[in-house]
Amino acid sequence: MELVNKHVVITGGTTGIGFNLAKKLLEAGNEVLVVDYSEKNIKEALESAPALKAIQADLSNAEERVKLVGKLEEEFPEYDVFINNAGIQRWINLKNADKDWSFYHQELAINFEAPMHLSILVMNHLLAKKEAAIINVSSGLVITPGAWVPFYTSGKTGLHGFTETLRLQLQDTAVKIFEIFPPAVNTELGGSSEHSYGVAVNEFIPAVVAQIEDDQFHITYGTSEEQFNATKEFNQQATQNTWDMFKENPTFLNA
Repeated sequence: MELVNKHVVITGGTTGIGFNLAKKLLEAGNEVLVVDYSEKNIKEALESAPALKAIQADLSNAEERVKLVGKLEEEFPEYDVFINNAGIQRWINLKNADKDWSFYHQELAINFEAPMHLSILVMNHLLAKKEAAIINVSSGLVITPGAWVPFYTSGKTGLHGFTETLRLQLQDTAVKIFEIFPPAVNTELGGSSEHSYGVAVNEFIPAVVAQIEDDQFHITYGTSEEQFNATKEFNQQATQNTWDMFKENPTFLNA
């Protein structure tokens, strides 16, 4: 999969992993359109990278997802790579889960429902291309579940299952299906400073691009690479060890 002269759509592409990936793909000679719900984030992204194109959309809303794909046909009709990157992450103590269901559903809608729905909506468009790709960003927490972020972990685990089945169903087509399993990356996912211990994004992004170009359909890095290749027993222990670090955290206890 040569990432040159492609037309790439990246959801959640104005901050964090998505924005850094967008800049890297622009530098490589691709056209890139980013999608975000925040007009402020879009404005800042375009100021930083004027070559970007952008569309505003709330991907937690099914009707807006349909409208987004309609706009893509009008404004960016040559797109051949679709990256489902948008995501939110909330620390949630299930013992305190007294909010309205709409609060919890929003996280599932963005992290799980939106990538599934968008993949279906763009399917026929991509199947008509000589070479195309859907790239879903899940999480290393698919491998070692994060109990402090239960809805995030559940949504990304569902996305992993969908990606695996999608790859099988499209294996005899020209549409390649990739899944990125990020480790903790130093971005503002989950809130400022929550991932300050993670790997540097400027180390992570080149590794991701290199694996896509090498047709490695399960893209890992750092701890997610170790966990992806580890035994079940190792990952069970790693899951417990990480939970032991979080379960008495005051932020989590009050979440």
